[in-house]
Amino acid sequence: MISEVQFQTELQLLISNAIREDVGTGDYSSLACIPETAHGQAKLLVKDQGIIAGVALAKMIFEYVDPKLKIKTYIEDGTHVEYGDVVFEVSGSSQSILKSERVVLNTMQRMSAIATKTDQYVQLLEGTGAKILDTRKTTPNFRAAEKWAVKIGGGENHRFALYDMVMLKDNHIDFAGGITLAIKKTKEYLKANNLDLKIIVEARNLDEIREILLSDGVHRILIDNFNYEDTKTAVNLIGKKCQTESSGNINEKTIREYGLCGVNYISSGALTHSVYNMDLSLKAF
Repeated sequence: MISEVQFQTELQLLISNAIREDVGTGDYSSLACIPETAHGQAKLLVKDQGIIAGVALAKMIFEYVDPKLKIKTYIEDGTHVEYGDVVFEVSGSSQSILKSERVVLNTMQRMSAIATKTDQYVQLLEGTGAKILDTRKTTPNFRAAEKWAVKIGGGENHRFALYDMVMLKDNHIDFAGGITLAIKKTKEYLKANNLDLKIIVEARNLDEIREILLSDGVHRILIDNFNYEDTKTAVNLIGKKCQTESSGNINEKTIREYGLCGVNYISSGALTHSVYNMDLSLKAF
């Protein structure tokens, strides 16, 4: 994964771009009818249930818009919330609160939905030994927040982007001329460019599993779109030679069964691409 410094940089870029997109040349609704000197307060109200996420990011958004805004937090990230809960209160410039409102809500609603779904998957995998991973199937320009939400929900992050891990999937393998050649070329490239990156290789069937195992230096094998029995066979073939990961159309109904096959990880794009935002509102009082 990327460094903490780089992750924080991604968050600042996310915030600045979101405010630019939403505010533009000015929040004229507020500027037109609310005095610059007016002060107010608002509360973040939960109108749903699940795992709250994005509290820390909301504070960063408020800080970016107006460092003088004050936040009083009642519920922290990763906490189960119910309808009617108040997560935090914000006080200060009324114009600044309104300028921040939509970006804070958009961010927290989506992050909370992702954290809630991740928590559900984590619970379904309890006792299997398998851990849930996210993917790169994220909203453009919002990846840092979505991957943060997965961690808040108890999951683990896969690679952040194309540059922090090598993942040889079906198209790479076919374009490179086969599995063995793809792995060989990759190892040579990493060495020549002094890159210390882990290598994951996707397998589409048991024969490809066997071929991958003939090459050294593979960190994890991606067991993609296998049925339960073939997944168990693949896990037995791989043994302790490298890590194992299941993927491909895994959902709430199938995830536990795949976990019981003995894989180390299960990756799911659904954590970030198939969620319904948690209903939250920012209410003046």
